[in-house]
Amino acid sequence: MYYLIALVIFLFDQLTKWLIKTRMEIGDVHPVWGDFFVITSHRNKGAAFGILQGQQVFFLIITVVFVIGIFYYLHKTIKMGYKRVPLALSLMLGGAIGNFLDRALYGEVVDFLQFNFNFSVFGWKIDYIYPIFNIADAAIVSGTILILFDSLVTWRREIKEAKLAEATRKETTTNDPE
Repeated sequence: MYYLIALVIFLFDQLTKWLIKTRMEIGDVHPVWGDFFVITSHRNKGAAFGILQGQQVFFLIITVVFVIGIFYYLHKTIKMGYKRVPLALSLMLGGAIGNFLDRALYGEVVDFLQFNFNFSVFGWKIDYIYPIFNIADAAIVSGTILILFDSLVTWRREIKEAKLAEATRKETTTNDPE
């Protein structure tokens, strides 16, 4: 099931990128929700937020290593019976392969989701354009957030279990007649 989720993410990412490439010119902007959310045809030869422009070989090598690691941990966590971590890894896998294919075939990634924040808070004007991204990026970030969430939940559970074990140990030693 988790590999199917990765495949669906990959296919949806590639479909949306194909639609942008075939129906919009680079720089075209189509409002979806006023100026807040717009579809903007953009190409990125770098990493997230446009950093490391033109480092395609580096990205291809890193992505191959990343994908191999994801396959390994996905297989391992599925065998261990985890639920959230394999879901997170499947999101990350689909996204990583989607962006990898773009870089390998075209030397760039198609980005198109853009959010513009323009409002005032306590008299302070906020005018910020979030860097343009795509479905693969959103899947990778969502997977990362899900892993962080799972880590926090696991950490809290382990603390509770450790406290319970300590209380049980203390109770056993105080009631132990020697």
